[in-house]
Amino acid sequence: MIRRRVLLAVITALLAAQCAAAPPPRIAIIIDDLGYQLEAGRRAIALPGPVAYAVLPGTPRGQRLARLANAAGREVLLHLPLEAVDYRGPAEPGGMMLDMSRRTFHSTFADAIATVPFAIGVSSHRGSLLTRHPGHMGWLMEEIRDHGELFFIDSYTTHHSVALRMAIEAGVTATRRDVFLDHDPSTEAVAREFERLKSMARKHGHAIAIGHPFPRTLDVLERELPKLREQGFELVTISKLLARQLNRI
Repeated sequence: MIRRRVLLAVITALLAAQCAAAPPPRIAIIIDDLGYQLEAGRRAIALPGPVAYAVLPGTPRGQRLARLANAAGREVLLHLPLEAVDYRGPAEPGGMMLDMSRRTFHSTFADAIATVPFAIGVSSHRGSLLTRHPGHMGWLMEEIRDHGELFFIDSYTTHHSVALRMAIEAGVTATRRDVFLDHDPSTEAVAREFERLKSMARKHGHAIAIGHPFPRTLDVLERELPKLREQGFELVTISKLLARQLNRI
């Protein structure tokens, strides 16, 4: 009986030590679509904590906002437009299209990355058509790989995306988002998605959210981000999260 009690005490102590040593759930947040609205971009960059900022190429205020984010110690991504299934708006600067030749694909990417200073990674903007095509995703991963230590974030606008598989084949560090915070931009919906983000982080140990510089999204983040540490979470840069979570499908 004494032996059994000692054994149980040892097991309990070991389990407690493991729990104490386990890192807190990690959350990374990316704010997309910077480049058009200066004041919204400035407000987004002022969010508390190591939030990342995805800047659209060729936009009138993209370079300025990328420089402001970098000066604030924040990570900057190229938010690369990829062709969507049903997008009917005007052509976007730097857009990668299905009908492009390999040569045009190369030059378009080179022009796009040149317009976003300090970019350390690439994230997809739209892309519900292009990300399901292995050939074009293979081209994209070759471009990312050949530009040095860039990583790729799949915004995952379609479950048919093959982007991560092609990234792995090309040797590109990549992952995908878990939650869109503001598909519905109402305050209630953003707050609900933020809670879902935390639930996913608790379950998996980490989670990535994408939001936009919408007023209500920023309202929620300004209110909730300072609470994360006391709630047991760690808000981290996207690069730090990728260092722990490589090439997840």
